[in-house]
Amino acid sequence: MIDDLRRSIRDVPDFPKKGIIFKDITTLCKEPALFQRMVDLLGYRYIGKGIDLVVGIEARGFVVGAALAYKLGAGVVLVRKPGKLPHKTHKASYTLEYGKDSLEIHQDAIEKGQKVVIADDLLATGGTAGAVASLVKDMGGNIIECSFIVELEELKGREKLRPHPVFSLIKY
Repeated sequence: MIDDLRRSIRDVPDFPKKGIIFKDITTLCKEPALFQRMVDLLGYRYIGKGIDLVVGIEARGFVVGAALAYKLGAGVVLVRKPGKLPHKTHKASYTLEYGKDSLEIHQDAIEKGQKVVIADDLLATGGTAGAVASLVKDMGGNIIECSFIVELEELKGREKLRPHPVFSLIKY
């Protein structure tokens, strides 16, 4: 099952900059049976755990997060780049493997004690997910797990997410 998902992910060399091999999940998402399998594999992990919200990280994390939230009967929260959310926000800055960036979340998106899964397509250095985890924690959310389709193990991103549990379907 996982091997089929792995084979469907396209490598794009030198994107977004020279020397990076981008793991493109759009080739997985366009195949209905593979997309359903991916959502099911992630969803089964959290069924019965009382998840209130799935936090999807811009932009591919929106696809993963929304599908997972639907599967779980949970709400979905979007974390976006600065200036994209229309209401009052909290902001976190972070470093990625190819630069610096910031993300924002609505100030009223998470209530204290809500059970949250953070979802994204890929875990690399952990900067993006770490910033989101900080936002969720600062808002009082209870992070059940950080969930990814792909993890690039050599970049040790899960270390930046400690003490939060991390799950990834596919590891490179």
